[in-house]
Amino acid sequence: VEQSEERLAQIYSSKHYSQTQDIDLPCTSSKCSTSNKSFSYKYKVKGHIFVQSNEKLLKCAISNISYSTNSNQSTDLLIRSKEKAIKCSACNMSFSHKYKLNRHLLVHTKKKAFKCGHCNKSFSQKSTLNTHILVHTKEKAFKCDLCNKSFSRKTHLNTHLLVHTKEKAFKCDQCNKSFSRKAHLNTHFLVHTKEKAFKCDQCDMSFTYKSSVNRHLLTHTKEKAYKCDQCKKLFSQKGSLQTHFLVHTKEKAFKCDRCNQSFSLKTHLNTHFLVHTKEKAFKCDQCNKSFSQKSTLKTHFLVHTKEKTFKCDQCNNSFSRKYHLTTHLLVHTKEKAFKCDQCNKSFSQKSTLNRHLLVHTKGKPLKCDQCNQSFSLKTQ
Repeated sequence: VEQSEERLAQIYSSKHYSQTQDIDLPCTSSKCSTSNKSFSYKYKVKGHIFVQSNEKLLKCAISNISYSTNSNQSTDLLIRSKEKAIKCSACNMSFSHKYKLNRHLLVHTKKKAFKCGHCNKSFSQKSTLNTHILVHTKEKAFKCDLCNKSFSRKTHLNTHLLVHTKEKAFKCDQCNKSFSRKAHLNTHFLVHTKEKAFKCDQCDMSFTYKSSVNRHLLTHTKEKAYKCDQCKKLFSQKGSLQTHFLVHTKEKAFKCDRCNQSFSLKTHLNTHFLVHTKEKAFKCDQCNKSFSQKSTLKTHFLVHTKEKTFKCDQCNNSFSRKYHLTTHLLVHTKEKAFKCDQCNKSFSQKSTLNRHLLVHTKGKPLKCDQCNQSFSLKTQ
């Protein structure tokens, strides 16, 4: 009965709404003489009295609500025909309720009225704030019934479930690759478009991914916020710390199904797998060279850009590769970590040790193209 009263109240107010596009004004003296109930709005008492009349009712086939006359039933159908009739003037979206339109308008106005009491973040919608609060409460109400993992958001659980189903529903229309998440497909698509929308505000470099520009910014700030609790090493990225931590655990959970090798990281397994497939999917857009690893392509690309981002803090030397800087630093530390197992000599660089070993092996791989002489070192 209460639902019928509320629906009839909507019917009685619909004519007023269509004329004014506003809410019916409150009334202080609306009372039913039969049930002695009081109402704050006239249209609500009208609906209530109508239900109390016990007349034989007609039913609407769409809403399943009953009426005493065909005209009232027609009014209900009119309301239903005008569903999603309220349009946003800024875009083409339509809404069935004015409050939904008002909530949507915050997207255009960029007004963020809902503030988090735990931090300084603000949100345009209450639902988004409620979702954000879970970051602080650490509540994980959505549990996976296939494993022991829990999640703070239902969407995260749904995404996780794809790990078990191995479903890859999102396909790239440019190549044959498939992805389990739409976000991963969108990220992958940038490989084809070559769009670099994320610019560094410290230098002229641009990046395809936001994560890449964030990672690059650390070269300017030199911030290392992530500490290993097993040793004293610091890292600028959480992922680098997690990778480093496997040095201590020695865990190798990722196994190759082609051979007996195991790896501590999935990325290492994927890289290794290219040995079997001999696939070189990463192409340089400056020349015709192809590479089996993305990291190798990035390293190669420095040949074209001539960029030297790795600077020595002891002198003015700069390097295009990190391991070149690491090798150079041994000049300052005087550390000689590479020892010859044939004699007592030590060297600061592995390449120098390799050259030295030729003295013991009598190897002379370098031949003169003018005569028949051979040499063990290029400098000779």
